Amino acid sequence: MQRIRLRYTKRGRLRFTSHRDFQRAFERALRRSEVPMAYSAGFTPHPKVSYANAAPTGTGSEAEFLEIALTEARDPDLLRELLDSSLPDGLDITDAVEARTSGLAERLTASVWEMRLDGVDPDEARRAVDAFNAAEAVEVQRKAKNGIRTFDARAAVADLQALDPPADRPGDKPCAILRLVVRHVTPAVRPDDVLSGLRAVADLAPPVPAAVTRLAQGLFDEESGTVTDPLAPDREAAPTAHPPVAAAVATAPEGAGSA
Repeated sequence: MQRIRLRYTKRGRLRFTSHRDFQRAFERALRRSEVPMAYSAGFTPHPKVSYANAAPTGTGSEAEFLEIALTEARDPDLLRELLDSSLPDGLDITDAVEARTSGLAERLTASVWEMRLDGVDPDEARRAVDAFNAAEAVEVQRKAKNGIRTFDARAAVADLQALDPPADRPGDKPCAILRLVVRHVTPAVRPDDVLSGLRAVADLAPPVPAAVTRLAQGLFDEESGTVTDPLAPDREAAPTAHPPVAAAVATAPEGAGSA
């Protein structure tokens, strides 16, 4: 059985696709592409697809991951092209590798997010970011199944910065860009929780909903503060092709002949 790991995106209007909607679209793409899927046992077999840490509905993403199991070996690049052509624009398969290591989900320990805050002055955003970073704890609330839950949003944020506004913004309308690195902890801290924290510490309240995009997710490097590519270990574990070794030709010593 071969396992293939895929990276896919949610772009544009497809950011509003729920995880369940994506599952249905992806399984249709598997059938259209005639992928030799492995199936689960039981009365209702399902294709063996493992999804890892999907982004919330309404947020864009450049770094979603899943793993599929095949009954026959396929070239990962060709498989990527087939699946990508079978999915709608915005749900794009951007990378594929053969799984040669274990524990993909365990390598997704942090995410890099970008939030575009239209209508927010960049200087106001910087003051709010400074206040958030200076706080030891920032308590926020979120509605859960069992009622309102209060938790600290500050501890999960490894980095939060206010960037220069985008060059394509309308000249008369302010816009702030925030870039944050969030560790995957329990309870999960999402970008909207960080926005709630900015409102709590600095009264930052965007007039319109933020446009949120996940730029990357992977293993968090504590030394560099960066998030590494979770598919890199599989690429590094792939066997390297060696040039063919020429066969040695045995020659008889000069002057030697048959007896």
